[in-house]
Amino acid sequence: MADLAARNESPEILFWVGCAGAFDDRYKRVTRAFVRILEHVGTKYAVLGLEESCTGDPAKRAGNEFLFQMQAMTNITTMNGYGIKKIVTACPHCFNTIKNEYPALGGDYEVIHHSTYLQQLINEGKVGVTGGESFKGRRITFHDSCYLGRANNIYEAPRDVLAALDADLVEMKRSRANGLCCGAGGAQMWKEPEPGKKDINIERTEEALATLSGAAEALANLGGVETETNAPGPHDLQGSIIAVSCPFCMTMMSDGVKNKEQESRVQVFDLAELVASAEGINA
Repeated sequence: MADLAARNESPEILFWVGCAGAFDDRYKRVTRAFVRILEHVGTKYAVLGLEESCTGDPAKRAGNEFLFQMQAMTNITTMNGYGIKKIVTACPHCFNTIKNEYPALGGDYEVIHHSTYLQQLINEGKVGVTGGESFKGRRITFHDSCYLGRANNIYEAPRDVLAALDADLVEMKRSRANGLCCGAGGAQMWKEPEPGKKDINIERTEEALATLSGAAEALANLGGVETETNAPGPHDLQGSIIAVSCPFCMTMMSDGVKNKEQESRVQVFDLAELVASAEGINA
C-alpha cells in the first residue's frame, strides 16, 4: 500500500490478509490462492504488509477491551491515512470486527468477505471455474463459519461459489443459522477446551464425515437444532471435501479429520483454493 501511495495511486480493494493468512502455514495457501485469483482477473489490489496489525478480535472476545481499542485505532489510523474505502478479507473474524466494530471508532469502510467477492467475480463472468481441476461428481459439504453466518447472515454466497464448481454439494443437518460452531470462536482458539465428553470440533467433523458418506444412522443420532435438508445417499468418502471459509474453521476441521484418521480420503479446503484449482491457477 505504501508503494502505491508513493506513486499517488489508489487500489480498487485493500486485501486484509489477517494474522492467520500471514503466519499460519496452512492458511498462507489460502492467501496465495486468493491473490492468484485477484491477479488473474486483473483486480488492482494492495496489502498493508508490515503496517497491518491484528484487528483486535481475539482481545475483544477474551474481554480485553483496552487492548482491542489500541489495536483497532492503530489500524484505523493507518487505513484512514491511506484513504482506504473498500476492504476484502478471507477471515470472517476480521470481516466482522472491521465491518461492525470499527465504525464506532472512526473506521467506516465497505467490507466484503472473500466468499461474497468470489461470488461477484463468478456472476460477472470474470472467473469461469474452468480449465483446471474438475470437481464434477465430487461430494462437498460446507461448514458455516459463525462470524460469517449467524453474525452477518451470509449463507448463500459460499454455496453459490461451490455450486459453480458443479460438484455434489450436500448439506449437514446442522447448517446455516442452525450450524454448529467449529469450537474456535470467541477466543476459544487460544485456550484448551473445558473438560467434557467430546471436543466441539470432533463432534462437527463426525457430522461432516457422516454427511459426506451418507451414514444415515450416525446422522439420525445427532443432537442440536436441525435444518431441513435432504438426507444424502451412501457415498465413498474417497475424494470428498469439507469446504470452509475461515482460518479458525480450517484448523479445527483439519484437526478433526486427522483425529478420525481420514486425512487420506477427505480434504479440507477454503473456497479460494477450490476456485483457484478449478480455474487452473492454484500452485
